[in-house]
Amino acid sequence: MSKYFFISTTILYLLFFTGCIGQPTAKVTNSNQSGDSGTLWAESSNVDLDENDNVDVSDLDKNVIGGDGTSTEQTMARIPFPEGEYSSLARSGKGTIEGSIYLQDAYGTKIPGAKTRLYLNPVTSYSRQWYEYSYLGGHKMGRADSRLFNYLKFTASDDMGRFAFYGVASGRYYLIGTVECGTQCGYATPRKIRIATEVVINGNQVLEQDLSRGI
Repeated sequence: MSKYFFISTTILYLLFFTGCIGQPTAKVTNSNQSGDSGTLWAESSNVDLDENDNVDVSDLDKNVIGGDGTSTEQTMARIPFPEGEYSSLARSGKGTIEGSIYLQDAYGTKIPGAKTRLYLNPVTSYSRQWYEYSYLGGHKMGRADSRLFNYLKFTASDDMGRFAFYGVASGRYYLIGTVECGTQCGYATPRKIRIATEVVINGNQVLEQDLSRGI
C-alpha cells in the first residue's frame, strides 16, 4: 500500500511542477491600468498648471494673454517685497464686491468666465509693478514673494461667470481673473485671457463691479 502511495505522490508532484496541473494564482490589482494612471497624471499636471497660472506667481506664461493682448519672453525682476506697506493693511472688513467676469465681442455677445478663479490683490508698490509691467506691458515676471499670499483674497465664479467677495477691508485692490476662449476669440485652441482692473471699496459698501474686456 505504501509503495503505491509513494508512486502516486511522486507522479502528482511531477505533474504539479511541470505545469500539467495549474498552480493557484494570487489576485493582482494593478493601480496603473490603462486610463487610470493617465487620468491621475493629468490631474496632477492640472494642479501644477493651476499653480503656475496663479496671477502673482508666474506672469505671464505662454497660455495666458495679458491686458494688451501680447506677451514677451523677457523676464523682469520684481522689486523687494515692501513689508511696511503690507503690514499696515487690514486683513478683513465688511465690504462686498460682486459682479460678472466675461469677454465681449464686437456684436455685444458675452463669453462668461465660467467656474474660474478670481483674486483681490491690494494695491501697493509691489502689485502696481505687476499691473503696469506684466498685465499692461506684457512682460513675464519672476515668482512673487510667498508673503504676498497672506494678503490675497480668492473666490470662484459660477457657470454664468457671477462672483462675489465678502468681508473685504476698505482700500484699493486689483480685481483679477481669467476667461478661457477659443475660436470665438480667433484662437485655434482655447487660451486663457487675463482681465484685471482697479477697484476701491469703503466700509460696508456693496460694490457692483464686472470684470470684462472686448475681443
